[in-house]
Amino acid sequence: MRQSPANRILILIKTDGPQLAAAIGDALGISGEAARQQLSKMAEEGLVEPVTVAAAGRGRPRQLWHLTASGNRQFPDGHAELTANLLGTLVEQLGAAALDTVISAREAETLQRYRQELSEAHDLASRIEALAGIRTREGYMADHWQEADRSFMLVENHCPICAAATVCAGFCRSELETFRAVLGADIERSEHILAGARRCAYHIMPR
Repeated sequence: MRQSPANRILILIKTDGPQLAAAIGDALGISGEAARQQLSKMAEEGLVEPVTVAAAGRGRPRQLWHLTASGNRQFPDGHAELTANLLGTLVEQLGAAALDTVISAREAETLQRYRQELSEAHDLASRIEALAGIRTREGYMADHWQEADRSFMLVENHCPICAAATVCAGFCRSELETFRAVLGADIERSEHILAGARRCAYHIMPR
């Protein structure tokens, strides 16, 4: 299905971070002026906003376009409000131990499923590639690459369970442990959406 220019801009900023209008125009194959007109329309709809940043040296200040909270809500949120309310009720009625049980059960199911899907991936690079594909299908907008020092990066530009993770950090801890187990590697989270970053990023080092 052909995406509208607005949707393409939303995805571009979501995955690559704040953008200059000219860069958005290049990505969409349109002029910078056409991109600015589209951005202005999206700003009126509350989806994006410009932020002026100082340029290095004596250069002129630059205007970078960011997603607003409304813009971010255009992406899957896993029924955020309902999820948060259900988890809050669970803890209130049954206690924190019940939530820990739910998280542990989810972790076990996810680990089993991931291992099955990665069963044909016999080296770390192919396992990371397969995992990124799985996570993208699950709504995390994942990407991956190898660094110059032979380590790897896995990034997730969206979190469809952000509401649940905000209520209970155990979901994030569980996902990190699942990654370590399924990849068989040392992993550190270097960026975290819940800590204010625009994405979650994982630095993966072979054991």
